[in-house]
Amino acid sequence: MPKHQFNPVFAKLPTTIFTVMSALAVEHKAVNLGQGFPDEDGPESIREAASRALIEGPNQYPPMRGRMELRRAIAAHARRFYGLNFNPDTDILVTSGGTEALAASILGLAGQGGEVVLIEPAYDSYRPIAEAAGAIVKSVALTPPDWRLNADALARVITPHTRVVMLNSPLNPIGRAFTRDELEDFARVIAKSNACVICDEVYEHLIFDGREHIPLITLPGMRERVVKIGSAGKMFSLTGWKVGWVTGAARLVEVIAKAHQFLTFTTPPGLQLGIAYALENEMDFTLGLTRTLQSHRDLLAEALPGLGFDVLPCEGSYFLTAGIRKLTNEPDVAFCERLAKQAGVALIPLSVFFSGGKPDHLVRFAFCKKRSVIEDAIARLEKYFGK
Repeated sequence: MPKHQFNPVFAKLPTTIFTVMSALAVEHKAVNLGQGFPDEDGPESIREAASRALIEGPNQYPPMRGRMELRRAIAAHARRFYGLNFNPDTDILVTSGGTEALAASILGLAGQGGEVVLIEPAYDSYRPIAEAAGAIVKSVALTPPDWRLNADALARVITPHTRVVMLNSPLNPIGRAFTRDELEDFARVIAKSNACVICDEVYEHLIFDGREHIPLITLPGMRERVVKIGSAGKMFSLTGWKVGWVTGAARLVEVIAKAHQFLTFTTPPGLQLGIAYALENEMDFTLGLTRTLQSHRDLLAEALPGLGFDVLPCEGSYFLTAGIRKLTNEPDVAFCERLAKQAGVALIPLSVFFSGGKPDHLVRFAFCKKRSVIEDAIARLEKYFGK
């Protein structure tokens, strides 16, 4: 057998925790509150629009930057909700999902020898893509239970070689939605650096309790430094379509597009036209989804303390975080494995989102499921913990 040399970044990676926990859920017939995807599809009208486009065609390569109908719809959405003016010709790039948008942005803006700063807990694709691009990855860890964004801590890790800072709000996995004060302090640090910011805002409309989503790109001095990542999958509960986008200054989007062209090149044209229809006609679904998911969050948040979990605040996203120290001293990974096997409920340990594997006493519940599924999970936990 030849000793092949593989890319060490990917060769050393274990199977993702999402795959592990989903497999355990299947094996033990557990309710899966681990992986973050809805269990109901988005509006039929969107699927019909995409279906018509598929049948009527054309089904050949669309423009590399995306169908103009979708780019115009993305521009109109940004103008409607945030007062942002993006040129559909130069400032918008359609990608095959939010993760591809993130990968193309990291590849285009960071590159060999540049520094990329992560704010942890961090979405798990950031680090391997940055490392595979040859970047030097540094991190700043938020601290529970309030998970405040500390501008002084950020300033200490940024150097003249920092090319990219990754900012995710609302933040997967902990559901933080950073406040205007936090973002203004963050922007002041960025303004003194050479860095660009990749803002992962795929949960931009999934923000609760009347809070305002504040894109960093809207703050003074940030328009030329920030690219904003969006996701149709999260907005319209069509995660399998993998339609995302990058918006920002033309000079940044241009280099990201050059990376994108060698990743997926483009995205299925029928799905693009379906999402163009959705942005123009189905935003009421998205805003209604926010209200539904807030009620699901509340259902979990009210039930879990009585079972021994310490529930942390959740301001947005699909996810609620809870501490387990009143229930066990075992690490969160072991606790989640035991819960899937014995209680029939699959969760995600939060430690996997930190480079150092700590803290390891927190777990993540995904509440982007039918209410009946969440009620079933609560009933199983009540039975297991004898409540």
